Parts: sequence; structure tokens; C-alpha cells
Amino acid sequence: MKHISILVPHTAVIEAIADPRYLFKVINLFLEAAGKCPLFEIELVGASKEMKLENSVFSVHTDKLLHEVKKTDLIFIPALSGDMSRALELNKELIPWICERYAQGAEVASLCIGAFLLADTGLLDGKKCSTHWNSAHEFREMFPSVHLVDQSIITEEQGLYSSGGANSYWNLLLYLVEKYTDRDTAILASKYFAIDIDRESQAAFMMFKGQKGHEDTDIKKAQDFIESNFQDRITIDNLADLCAIGRRSFERRFRKATNNTVIEYIQRVKIEVAKRSLERSRKNVNEVMFDVGYTDTKAFRDVFKKITGITPIEYRNKYNKVVVEV
Repeated sequence: MKHISILVPHTAVIEAIADPRYLFKVINLFLEAAGKCPLFEIELVGASKEMKLENSVFSVHTDKLLHEVKKTDLIFIPALSGDMSRALELNKELIPWICERYAQGAEVASLCIGAFLLADTGLLDGKKCSTHWNSAHEFREMFPSVHLVDQSIITEEQGLYSSGGANSYWNLLLYLVEKYTDRDTAILASKYFAIDIDRESQAAFMMFKGQKGHEDTDIKKAQDFIESNFQDRITIDNLADLCAIGRRSFERRFRKATNNTVIEYIQRVKIEVAKRSLERSRKNVNEVMFDVGYTDTKAFRDVFKKITGITPIEYRNKYNKVVVEV
């Protein structure tokens, strides 16, 4: 019997508690239907017997208090909501419990921005992690010792798991089902819950907003210029001259402020505009390519796929209901 502890933290997202609980209960039913013994004992664990979530809209009654769970096999940290610094402060009493259970051999899996709480334990220092793409910049600022993998749906390292944003955590849940049971059971679960079992990237869902939460006014000036002139050929020297900064110093400051090289930032701005056009307009891929300043079809396709994980045509077919000619 595998013991699963689903934490119920303050400010938790209710779905990220209910979904893993429901999934593993269904897996037990699948196993029983196949003439096998149930494999999972699932418990909700928290610092108190009752946790009120989402401004008391929901009330969750835990099965066990922290001190009542001396040993477990797998801990789920659900997604949190609201201000992350406040959420971590409210949940600091969970940290030693997670660390102690991990030291005893438990595996720990964070769902979506539950990664912030997992990272706060220090267990992820020097290791890979994924989280919601929209929280990536804040995560890097709060936990610079963790190697955040932007596009990944799932990371696994030394018994620590993390998932990408929102419903991406279902892919991690299925991954763990397969690990603890077998591939056939995971496939059955994917069909039952209508989940694409092998999706590996959240890149197609990411929106680039430009990291401007820094205080370097020169770099903000360069960012604004890029975003206003995305259709033109912009060089690093142009931008350095605009800011009256030496090229090497400009590149260093730009990367420190935005977590992107200058070239990466320019590409992301262009591709983000291209994505919006592919979603909303009747233009074909070549027209969109020219609009954002590319003249080489292969270069545009390669950069687009590198950033989104799919080709421009695949992206248009995925998000645009209007059929247009290539």
C-alpha cells in the first residue's frame, strides 16, 4: 500500500487538492475492477482539522494533522493563490514537516505554483523545477538557486517532482500513476479523464509580456523601443547607442534585468506579435512573417517552434477558427 499525503495549505487552490485525491481514488477502483488490491491510501493533511479556502468559499476537513503523519510515500503540494510572499509566510509551519518526511524517503510533488512552497523548503536548490509560465519571473527572483525550466510540463530530480501551469498538473499526476502502477493503468486514466497523456511542453500556452519589474530605466527604454519597432531590423549596437551604454555593459545589464539575452528578447517580442496575428487575423503564415520583420521562412519557422513548441501552421490551426490559405 502506497501512502499519499495531500497537503491542505493556507491559500491553496481547491481543485489542486480535489483532483489528485479523486484521481488516485479512481485508480484504486480501476485496480479493484481488474481483480487487484487497491494500491493507494490517500489522506488530506494539514496544520488544522478545518481549512477555509478562497475567502471561506470552501471548507476542507483534513484526515490527519501534520504531527499524526510520521511516515508517508508521496506528498502533494497543491497550487497556491494570491500573493506568494504572504502565502509562504502563512504556510511556514509546513516546511519542517515536508523536509523531515523527504529525509525519511517520501517523494514530494508540487502542482503548478505549489512550486513556490516546495522551493521554500530549500530542497530544490541546485535542482530543476517547473511552474506556471506566468509566475516564472517572480519565481526566479525569489529562488535564484533553483533551475527553473520554463517550458517543461514535468520535472523529476531526486524524488522531487514539479509540474507546469494550471491543468498541466494532470500530466504529472498521470506520470506518477504510471510510475506507481503501469503504463496500461495510466493510459486508462488518461482516457477516463480525457487528458493528453504525453504532452511535454507548456510552450504553446505561454504569453510573453516582457519582464519590466526591474529598476533599470535604460533597459526599460530599450525594451520599449523593441516593442514599438518589432517589424524593423534591430541590432544590439542600435540599442546600446540608444541608451548611450557600451555594448558589453548593455548586454550584461539587459540579461540581468530581463533574464533574456537581447536577441532572445527581440525574438520573443516578434513571435508574440506573430502569435496574436495567427490567432485573430485571416493572414497566411508568410504575411504574418513579413509583418514581424522576418524574410527567411525557415528562420521564422525555427524561431517560432523553438519558442512555442509547434510550427506557425500548427499554432494557427490550434487557435484560429477561421480557415485561411497557407
